[in-house]
Order: sequence, then C-alpha cells, then structure tokens
Amino acid sequence: MKIKLLAIGKTDDKNLQTLIETYQNRLKHYINFEIDIIPDLKKAKNLTEAQQKDKEGELILKKLTATDNLILLDEKGKEFRSIEFSKFLQKKMNAGIKQLVLVIGGPYGFSDAVYKKSQGKISLSKMTFSHQMIRLFITEQIYRAFTILKNEPYHHE
Repeated sequence: MKIKLLAIGKTDDKNLQTLIETYQNRLKHYINFEIDIIPDLKKAKNLTEAQQKDKEGELILKKLTATDNLILLDEKGKEFRSIEFSKFLQKKMNAGIKQLVLVIGGPYGFSDAVYKKSQGKISLSKMTFSHQMIRLFITEQIYRAFTILKNEPYHHE
C-alpha cells in the first residue's frame, strides 16, 4: 500500500517543514509515503466560502484515481488513540488497498462532492489546529503507527 497526504497550500513555516520532512524520511523504512500539495487558490478573497470549497474540491478530486481509498481529516471524523490508528492502517493494508489518500482541506473544509467520494473521516482532535500543523501531526502519527505495528520502542503506553 502507498499512503499519500494531500493538502491545500504550502507550508510557510520552515521549522514545521523541517519536522514534516524528518517524519517523512523516517517513514521511508516502512511504507511508500508522499505529500502532494495543491497550490492555494488565486484570488480566493473574491470567492465565497462555498465557491472556495467547490474549487478546492475539484482540485482534490482531480488528484484521485478510481481505486484510491479517500479519508478526510475532518473535525467531525472518528478520533483514534495511536494504537487504534495503527490497527486502522493495518486493516487498510490487509484489505489490499493500493493507495490510501488522506486529505487536509482548505480553511473552510470540504465540498459536498469530496465528502461523497470519501470512504471515511478522521479527526486528530476536538481542538482546532492550523492546516500546516496538521501536516506534521498526521505524518508523525503515521510514523508512530508503523513503529507500533513493528513493535519498535518509539510509542510508550
């Protein structure tokens, strides 16, 4: 299985980007993992929230293949403890999924079309975090999940 993290807009903070790359490099030992960035919409200030969600949704859907398993990182999604998340990833791998696509949407969330296409939603917290920080948190959690699956001494419970 391959895991792709799809996100809207680049990470401006160099410190965050360095940390994201650290976990991205660590993941190479476990799974094919990539981050695909969709550029911010041009002239987004001239768009309503609904128009922005629709335009971002079109860009997200263009990045998908017919066989992708789409999971949205959404505040209304299922919350996991780290061990549960590792089991979730193991189930996806056991199911023979070619590519699991985790998506971080824009500032207003996802369009209805993206919700309809998705196979699930995950919430990292009831709290709100910047989209840039979520990239770091989900990348670290994927790394943590694989260390749990391999019984490596990274996660302590």
